[in-house]
Amino acid sequence: MGPLKGMRVVEIGSIGPGPFCAQMLADMGADIIRIDRKVPAETPLNSMFNTMLRSRRSVTVDLKNSQGVETVLRLIEKADALVEGFRPGVTERLGIGPVVSLKRNPKLIYGRMTGWGQTGPLSETAGHDINYIALSGALHAIGHKGQEPVPPLNLVGDFGGGGMMLAFGIMCALFETQQSGKGQVVDASMVEGSAAMLSMFYGMMAAGGWSDQRGTNLLDGGAHFYSTYETSDNKWIAIGAIEPQFYKLLLEKAEIIDPAFEDQMDNSKWPELKAMLAAIFKTKTRDEWCDLLEGSDACFSPVLSFTEAAKHPHNIARQSFVEIDGIKQPAPAPKFSRTKPEIQGPPPTPGQHNESALVDWGFDKDEVQKLIKEGVL
Repeated sequence: MGPLKGMRVVEIGSIGPGPFCAQMLADMGADIIRIDRKVPAETPLNSMFNTMLRSRRSVTVDLKNSQGVETVLRLIEKADALVEGFRPGVTERLGIGPVVSLKRNPKLIYGRMTGWGQTGPLSETAGHDINYIALSGALHAIGHKGQEPVPPLNLVGDFGGGGMMLAFGIMCALFETQQSGKGQVVDASMVEGSAAMLSMFYGMMAAGGWSDQRGTNLLDGGAHFYSTYETSDNKWIAIGAIEPQFYKLLLEKAEIIDPAFEDQMDNSKWPELKAMLAAIFKTKTRDEWCDLLEGSDACFSPVLSFTEAAKHPHNIARQSFVEIDGIKQPAPAPKFSRTKPEIQGPPPTPGQHNESALVDWGFDKDEVQKLIKEGVL
C-alpha cells in the first residue's frame, strides 16, 4: 500500500545506481519488472543476497532476438517509467532506445543513469563511483589533513548522486506528465548529482568559509567538536557539537574545564584541541561514553558497525531495519503517515517471474509459453 501503488516501471537490468533507483520506487509500491539477461544454467546465482533487487519481479529476455525486443516494447507500452543504466547509445542499439520507446508510449518517462551523462567528452568512457565524485569535487574534500582522499564507500556517486537523483528526476517528470500528457527522457549523471549535493560547500567556499585543504574545515573532521575519536576499548565515537549551547553541554558532561576549550571557533587552535580531546576520549570505553553522553544534546553517538546498527535501541524502536528470508537489511525510507511502504518480496532469481509477471502485464499465458519454448525468454 505504498504511495507509488499503481505505478508501473520497466527496469533494464544493470548494476549499482540503476537497481538502487528501482529499489526506491519498488519499496514505495511501484510494480517493477526487471529485464534480466539470460543466465547460463551452470552459473551460480547469489541473487538472494542482492537486496537492492528486492520488491520486484524478474523476466529474462534475449534482447538479441527480435521477438525479445518486441516483448520488452510491449511492456514499455504499459509502463509509466523505464530505468536503464548502460553507456550512451546501448539501448538504442538494442532497439529499445528512447525514440522507439516514446513512439510506443508517448507518456513514458525514460530514466537514464550514467556516470558522466549522455553527452560530453567523457560520456563514452568507462568509470565508477570514485571517478565520478573525483570530477565533481566531492572526493577531494573527504579525508584527513595531509593524507590521501578517502572514498566514502560508493554512497556519494552511485547511490546519492546517482540512484536517488534518478528516482527524484523520474518522479518530477511524472508530475509534469500529468499536466502536459507528454513523456520525456531523464538524463541523470553521477558527476552532476554528486556536485548538486555539494551546493552548500561551493557556497561556503565562495564566502571564504571553506578551505580547499581537506581535513581543516568545520564539517570534514578539521574541527575538534565535529570529528570521530577512539575510545579505550579501540572502538569509536562521533561528536558533532557545532552550536555553542551543545558544545558547552559536551564540555560539562565530559568534565572538561580547561580554558583552552573556550574559544570554540578559533580554527588555529583546532589541531591542538583535537589532540587534547583525543586523549580525553581515550580514557573511557565506548559504552562508558554512551552512558555519559548518549541521549543528551551533546550531539554524541557511538560509531556502529553494520551488525551493531541493526541492534541499536533507537533503530529497533523505529523499525529501521527488517529481516527478509534471514537477511537483515535497511527498511524502506522515508516513512509515511498513511501509505506505508513495505518490501514486496525478496530479490528474485533471473527469470523467476517469466510467466506470472508477463501475464499480469497483459500477455496471454499460451503466448508466454511459446516465447519460453522458442528461447526468447
